[in-house]
Amino acid sequence: MLHDLVRKSDVVIVNLTDRVQKKLGVDHAALSALRSDIVHVTISGFGLQGTRRDFPCYDLIAEGYSSVMDLTGEADSPPQKIGTPAADLIAGMDAAYATLAALFDRQRSGSERKRGHKIDISMIDSMTRFMSPRIVPYLGSGIVPHRTGARDSVISVYQTFDTRDRPITLGLGNDGIFKRFWQAVGQPELADDPRYATNAQRCAVRAEIVEKIQAVLVTQTREHWLKLFVEHNVPAGPVNSVNEVAQDPELIARGLFYTARHGEQRIPQVGLGITVDDNNASYRSAPPRLGEHNDAVLGGLLGYDSAKIAHLKTQKAI
Repeated sequence: MLHDLVRKSDVVIVNLTDRVQKKLGVDHAALSALRSDIVHVTISGFGLQGTRRDFPCYDLIAEGYSSVMDLTGEADSPPQKIGTPAADLIAGMDAAYATLAALFDRQRSGSERKRGHKIDISMIDSMTRFMSPRIVPYLGSGIVPHRTGARDSVISVYQTFDTRDRPITLGLGNDGIFKRFWQAVGQPELADDPRYATNAQRCAVRAEIVEKIQAVLVTQTREHWLKLFVEHNVPAGPVNSVNEVAQDPELIARGLFYTARHGEQRIPQVGLGITVDDNNASYRSAPPRLGEHNDAVLGGLLGYDSAKIAHLKTQKAI
């Protein structure tokens, strides 16, 4: 049954290590022998090559390997896992991008020399690439970055601050924004202080500037400051909880959150956040229950009759 499906398919996605793939006969060599132009995609912890290729892996393990945990958290705190399974998500997106590129290349190659591809996605590789903004500066300078909490190591003011009620984020990323901030909060003399003229100068006295900003921001509420900063074109935002994000009117208006119907059920979903022709991309039907489409796939795609499908069910193959 699996072989019949491969012969009819464009893409096979396998989330198994190299050893297990070969043991089950679902590796690239085995399946490309059934269909030479198959796009064979592997998502695994360490990839199909190297001494670690058969090691087990989870998102947590990939985060540790990649250095993201070492750079997450306050300076005096232990390493922390970030708040979403980033390695799982990034590796999945990498697989999607690579698969689309492979299909496009196959289509472009023409029917006479139509060829497939072997795609090898490693969670460790994907998560490590995600850390390029920290790794590349180290490779160039030899300076090892360290945890700084909700702050940036390069921009002088790029962190969270407390207000009278709720915290906000504030990014004073260039000289113009720095000046606009102090003008907005009613202290224009600090905007023109020669000691704060450049980011390098501001970094040298970062603690002093942060203390002054914090003293100002605790005098008013989050809502007050966010409204003011929008008016003055100063990058700032709330530190939202999950429920606040889910109720964000702008995200709802953009179609990021929607409800899918599955029979009598209504299932809340989050879209891709990719807008195509003014429409937020989402799927056309809810994810199927286990085995829900067996009859349609095996009968419609493969042409199996009801007796053969019933036999497969009896044998617990499906």
